[in-house]
Amino acid sequence: MGAALICLGHAALDHIYRIAAFPPAPVKLRALSALEAGGGMAATAAVAAARLGGRVAFWGRVGDDLAGEAIRSGLAAEGVDVAGLRRIPGATSSTSAIIVDAAGERLIVNHRGEGLAPEASHLPLAEVGQAGAVLADLRWPEGALALLGAARAESVPTVLDIDTDPGPLLPRLLALCDHAIFSGPGLREFAPGLDPEPALRRAQAAGARIAGVTLGGEGYLWLDAAGRLRHQPAFRVPVQDTTGAGDAFHGAYALALAEGRSAAEAAYRAAAVAALKCTRPGGRAGLPTRAELEAFLASTPACPKDEMIHADDAR
Repeated sequence: MGAALICLGHAALDHIYRIAAFPPAPVKLRALSALEAGGGMAATAAVAAARLGGRVAFWGRVGDDLAGEAIRSGLAAEGVDVAGLRRIPGATSSTSAIIVDAAGERLIVNHRGEGLAPEASHLPLAEVGQAGAVLADLRWPEGALALLGAARAESVPTVLDIDTDPGPLLPRLLALCDHAIFSGPGLREFAPGLDPEPALRRAQAAGARIAGVTLGGEGYLWLDAAGRLRHQPAFRVPVQDTTGAGDAFHGAYALALAEGRSAAEAAYRAAAVAALKCTRPGGRAGLPTRAELEAFLASTPACPKDEMIHADDAR
């Protein structure tokens, strides 16, 4: 049986340091704690979906170094299928330093790795037709183009995680995209000077059926397939660490689509998963299980669903 969700893109090894507060000027600081953990946008989204009980495969690239082995073993330990994670001889894997303050805000410095060849002909695209949905970020655009193209040919829903520095292939990817989900900075870079709604309409005009933007504590703003502006409020929770919250949202959203849920229901569940993640330290360490998600939703009626969730939501 194939994966219900295929995630493709960035996998990294994160070094996470907690501090009391960010200094006003460059100084030497002592970390309150230190943690090494797997990271990367699509890879963390894959773990988020696996924690929720999904059958998930991750396709990506790492180097033949210690970081690459740690990345692979970390994903496998979470139950993610890593047969499509290619180790490239002579390459170095992506690593990040993440500094988190007492308020849960973070600074991320990422090295994207070296020698990670863009070629994607090795991908097992014949498996795409068995998936319920696919998700890609933009760190491996050639792979994303291959995955989204195969998914479109098989009528499998596609989700694209769009952050900053999208690269020249973004227009072709948007043309293959059912659900384009931007970060706030990513949307501003895509449509400089525009407010979120006209910026999202630009993304729809470029080919995305549904276009949305994650706005942290302001929730998730999106245009449905009919072009109606929608809003999923954020759940109000005590924040410890926002690391990985956006990735958690994407993974939960894509898994919900793979399970046959509507875009609005996917946004509601994804917002809850992201909120739960923010209540706990660490990126992947804070990701909830399916049981924790359902218990949270059952006990937290204060956050409304999208106002049109019972309307004819396009999937």
